[in-house]
Amino acid sequence: MPTPTLLRSVRVTKTHKLSAAVLAAAGATAALTIPAATGDAHAAAAPATVKKVSANGQPAGAKAKAAESKTGDAEETTTLADSIKVTAVTAQGHTAKEAASRAADRKPVEPAKPKYANNLDGWIKESLAIMKEKGIPGSYEGLHRNIMRESSGNPKSVNDWDINAKNGIPSKGLLQVIQPTFERYHVEGTANDLFDPVANITAAANYAAHRYGSMDNVNSAY
Repeated sequence: MPTPTLLRSVRVTKTHKLSAAVLAAAGATAALTIPAATGDAHAAAAPATVKKVSANGQPAGAKAKAAESKTGDAEETTTLADSIKVTAVTAQGHTAKEAASRAADRKPVEPAKPKYANNLDGWIKESLAIMKEKGIPGSYEGLHRNIMRESSGNPKSVNDWDINAKNGIPSKGLLQVIQPTFERYHVEGTANDLFDPVANITAAANYAAHRYGSMDNVNSAY
């Protein structure tokens, strides 16, 4: 009887060992299968989360987007530059038109005429300015000296006793000029009046320049 009991125990033990080995193998297989399944799940999800990259390591399409960005910036810069250029040209045109308008509206400014005193000194100075402009010789001293001898500086003086007076053409004015002489040697730009001081002086100086070279050369009746 003892022997059969031992054999049964041995059989049970081997069976248990076999079962344990099977279970261990099954456990190892399951352990290997779970990570693989997990790995497969990650691999399946990879295409949805990983972005494609180009040869230089940048995301695909980055160059295109960068090129589009640069193109947009270039177009914006060009548009801004064109706008500035158009604005500058327009402003220049307005400035030119305004300058032309101002130039058209602006009247030539004539130099102010010098003012002369209404006396013998002023009459002589004004006469000398006209004589210089017309090329008629004479000096202040020559004019003044002859005026004082002929009329004592009175522009309304009239000689009613000499030969001219007897002939009906008396000498008149500062330098005692007769009417025919005045009309012949009258200086353009002066009054057409024998008694006008400046007209009288310039006509007499013009006559003396033709006959004596200058009023400065006259020292007596002429």
